[in-house]
Amino acid sequence: MASLSSDEWRAICDKFTNAQNLTDVESRNDPENDPFRSKYKARELLREIYCSLKSFEAGEGDEDGGAESSEQRTAEPPVDGQREDGFGEGFSGDSPAGLRAAKLGAVEYYLGVNHVDTEELSAGEEHLMNCMKQLARCRVTSENVSLFIHVRNQLGILWAGRDETETAQGFLETAESIYQRYMKEDGSPPTDMTEYFTSEEKLPTHQERTKRFELAYTHTMYYLAQVYKNLGETERAATYCHTTLQRQLQLNQFSPMEWALNAATLSQYYITKGRYMEGRHCLSAATVISGLAGEVPSEAVAQESETESDRREQLRQKRAEIARCWIKYCLNLLQDSKKLLEDNIGELDTDRQEELKRARRQEEEDEEKGRKSALLFGSEDTFDSIASLEEKVCCLFPLDFTEARGVFLVGQNYVKQAKEYFQMDGYVTDHIEILQDHSALFRGLAFFEEDLERRCKMHKRRVDMLEPICNDLNAQYYLLIRRQLMFELAEIYNEMMDLKLTLANRQADTQSLDNHTIKKFNSLCSASAKYFQMFLDSLCSPEGKVPEHLEEEVLRPALVARFRVARLHSRLISPLPSAQLDNLNKSLENYKYVAEYCESHPEAAAAVETELELSKEMVGLLPLKINRLKAKMATNN
Repeated sequence: MASLSSDEWRAICDKFTNAQNLTDVESRNDPENDPFRSKYKARELLREIYCSLKSFEAGEGDEDGGAESSEQRTAEPPVDGQREDGFGEGFSGDSPAGLRAAKLGAVEYYLGVNHVDTEELSAGEEHLMNCMKQLARCRVTSENVSLFIHVRNQLGILWAGRDETETAQGFLETAESIYQRYMKEDGSPPTDMTEYFTSEEKLPTHQERTKRFELAYTHTMYYLAQVYKNLGETERAATYCHTTLQRQLQLNQFSPMEWALNAATLSQYYITKGRYMEGRHCLSAATVISGLAGEVPSEAVAQESETESDRREQLRQKRAEIARCWIKYCLNLLQDSKKLLEDNIGELDTDRQEELKRARRQEEEDEEKGRKSALLFGSEDTFDSIASLEEKVCCLFPLDFTEARGVFLVGQNYVKQAKEYFQMDGYVTDHIEILQDHSALFRGLAFFEEDLERRCKMHKRRVDMLEPICNDLNAQYYLLIRRQLMFELAEIYNEMMDLKLTLANRQADTQSLDNHTIKKFNSLCSASAKYFQMFLDSLCSPEGKVPEHLEEEVLRPALVARFRVARLHSRLISPLPSAQLDNLNKSLENYKYVAEYCESHPEAAAAVETELELSKEMVGLLPLKINRLKAKMATNN
C-alpha cells in the first residue's frame, strides 16, 4: 500500500470532524437515559480512523525499508517522575515516521479522553499511555509539542482524580518543562492536534495555533495549582493559581463568574499571609470581571424560563460570595492593625502608633514598588476599572480612627450586599456568619475610638444585632451557633461594663458612684454573667448534669466562662451584706471549679494558664473575705 488516496484521506478527515462534532455539540442533547450516546458514536469513528492509519502504516513501513529500528518500535514511555521530556533522540516530528506516530498518538489521545468522559477510566488510561508510547519514539518539535502537553495534562487529571497526587504531579510538571523548553528553543506557533486530520483549506491561522497552545499550558498551570494545594504547598499553589487567572484573561478564555470566584478565593490566601495589596487586587479584579457576566435579570420578567431563573440565582449568589470575601478583607485588615497597635492590656499604644505613622511614608513607597513588580490582572478593557476600585480601600494597616473608619465603611457596605442574598429565611447559618462579621467590624473600629461613650455605643450596636438572633434560634438545631453567640454577647456586655466603670471612675471614686451608674453597671455585669452561664448550661446533659469531661473544642471556652462568671459575681455592687455574701459564694464556687477541674485533668492546665493561676489565688483569698463579711454581719445583728 503506497499511500492513502486523496479520497481516502478526505474520508478520514470527515470522520474526525464528525467525531469532534458528536463529542462537543451533539452530546449536549443526549437523553438522560442514554447520556453517552453521541460519545459512543464518536468512539466508533475514532476506531475506524485508527484502523485506517494502522493499515496504512503497515504498508508504508514495508516500502520505506523499515524506517524504525526494532528498539524504536518497542520504546516504552518514560516514567514522568524522572522528568524525561522528549527533547533527546527519536524521530523528528516532521519526518514521515514522526508524523505517523503523532497521528496515531492523537487518535489514542482522543480515544483516551472519550473513555474518561464515559467514566471508563482504566480504558482511558490505557489509550492515553498508548499515546505516550507513540510519542516516546519522537523528539519534541513544533509538529507534536501540543500533543506532548495535552496527553500529560489528561493523565495528570486522571491520577489526581484517583488521589494519586504525586503521580499527577509528575505528568504535569513534565508538561510544564516541555512547554518552557519548547518556548525557549523554538517558540513558533505549533501544530494543533486537530490539524493532523484537517484539510489544508481549513487549517487554523498562526494566531489560532498560538492561542490553543497557550490555553493547553494554562490548563497545565491550573491543574498544578490544584496538585500543589492538595500536597499542602499553599504558596506554590497560590502562585500557579494567580498565573492561571492572568493567562485566562490574556487569552480571553474564561467564564466571568467562575473566574471572579477563583480570584476572590485566592484573595483569602493572600489575606491570611498579610499580603493585603495582592488580596485587594484579586478582589477588585473579581468585582470588575463579575460585572462582565451582565446585570442580574429582574424577577419581574414575565414567564421567566427555568434557565433564566437559575442564571439570575447564580449571579446573585456568586456576587454575594465575592462580597463576603471583601468583608473578610476589611475585617482582617482591622484585626491585624489592632495586633500591631495594642499594648499589653489591649488598648491603643500611642507611642507605637506614632512610630508606625512615621514609617508610613516608606510603606507607601514600598507599596508602589510592589505594584510595579506584582503580576497584575487585567486587559486594556478592565485594567483602569480594577485600579479605580482598588483606590476606594486602603491596603496599608489603618493607624487611627479616620483610616479605620474608611475600612469599616467599605466592609459594612459589603455586609449589606451579602445580606441581600443570604437572608435569614433560607440561609440561616450564612446570614448569622455575616452578622458575626459585621459585629467584628464594629469591634475592630471600636479599638480606635478614643471617646469611651461612643465606643460603648458601638458595642451596643453589636448587642442589638446579635441578641435577638441568639434568643430566637432553635436550641436543638443550631446549638453550636447559639454557643458562639452566647459567648460573644457575654464578652460584649463584659466590655461595656468595664467601659462604664472606667467612665465613672474618671468622674468620681467608686465610693461616690451614683445610683444610676451602679444600676447600669450591675445590669451589664448581670447580662454578661447570664450569657456566660447560658453557654455553660448548653454543655450540660438534658437533666442538667455538668459534664465530667470537657471535649477539646469547648475546653478553653468552658473554663474561661467559669472564670469570668466568678469574676463578674465578685464585682456586683450591692449595699446588702446578704447579697454581697451570696455573690462571693457564687464567685468562690466557680473559681474552685476551674482549679479542681485542672487538678483532676492536668492536661487542661495548658489551655488556661493565666485563668488557672488567678483562680487558685482567689480560692485562697475569698474564704477570708467571706469570713470577714460573716463576722461583720453577726456583729451588726
